[in-house]
Amino acid sequence: MIAPADDTLPTNGDRPKSITLKDVARLAGLSPITVSRALHNPRLVKPDTIARVKEAAAAMGYIPNMLAGSLTTKRSQLIAAIVPQLSNSMFAETVQGLNDELSAHGYQLLLSVSNYSRQKEEDLLTAILSRQPDGIVLTGIHHHPGVRKKLLATGVPVVEAWDLTPSPIDIAIGFSQERVGEKVAQYLLSKGYKRFASICARDERANRRRLALEAELERHGVVPVATHLATPPTVMNLGREGLRAILAEGHAPDVVVCSSDVLAQGALIEAQAQGIAVPETLGIMGFGDFDFAAYTHPPISSVHVDKRAIGVQAARALIAKIEGEAPAGNVVDVGFNLVERGTTRQIG
Repeated sequence: MIAPADDTLPTNGDRPKSITLKDVARLAGLSPITVSRALHNPRLVKPDTIARVKEAAAAMGYIPNMLAGSLTTKRSQLIAAIVPQLSNSMFAETVQGLNDELSAHGYQLLLSVSNYSRQKEEDLLTAILSRQPDGIVLTGIHHHPGVRKKLLATGVPVVEAWDLTPSPIDIAIGFSQERVGEKVAQYLLSKGYKRFASICARDERANRRRLALEAELERHGVVPVATHLATPPTVMNLGREGLRAILAEGHAPDVVVCSSDVLAQGALIEAQAQGIAVPETLGIMGFGDFDFAAYTHPPISSVHVDKRAIGVQAARALIAKIEGEAPAGNVVDVGFNLVERGTTRQIG
């Protein structure tokens, strides 16, 4: 283990001077250029050398100047991501996967929240681009018109996550919202449900899933009885309010499709509060397969998306482009699958 001797710490009278890269190099027994490469461009240095440099830097309390390093490498080691929401959000797992994979490769994540506002997303992006990040992760494929123009002009690698399009800004990693809606409709129809209601967030992706579900139902001669739109951020009480409003209007659905498990949990609580048996009288379908969905009573039927994998794959795609390698593809479908639990059942 490297430990700094008293005479290795530079002093200026009674107060120690700032530790420099040369001080770290002296303690590690390496040249300053090797230490600089280990800190700012580690792919050019052997792992044992990197470990020695990190140990020496930690022993001296040295924090590298990443701005200075970026002048040499032309890289900031920053990846920026903009997500619509974090609290009660399925995006949190994506952020965790993104952060873990970036950190393992020496990159830092700069995170911003748009609150589902396209204008705010563009404003955040403008501020972020001034910091010259090495890559950008956006949520979805629909943005303010200025977003695409700015990103194409800068040439910075971009991943649009949680959705698919044949013409991404750069790379798209996600799944088809329309296919989710179709598959949910087909599954519930196969169970014998006939009177459909929806509780859907006022979110572009959620709305596309809902419209695809309704289109598939109409192909089978089924017209939804009611739709309740909830304004994000998505919280459990919106699910309660949604079901309460649908029932107050006199509708009697036999199944409610919710645009997230958070809304589904709220609907489940409201049904139980009103003495409506789930799934015997009312079926409930969620989306996102949150951890809690398996532990409610009854557990919530949902759509599973590997949320963490989206973040991990986004990080890998960006790192590949930054380092001059070809990514796996510019459109990556992570897929999804239906998870049948206790809030749906076979009817008849």
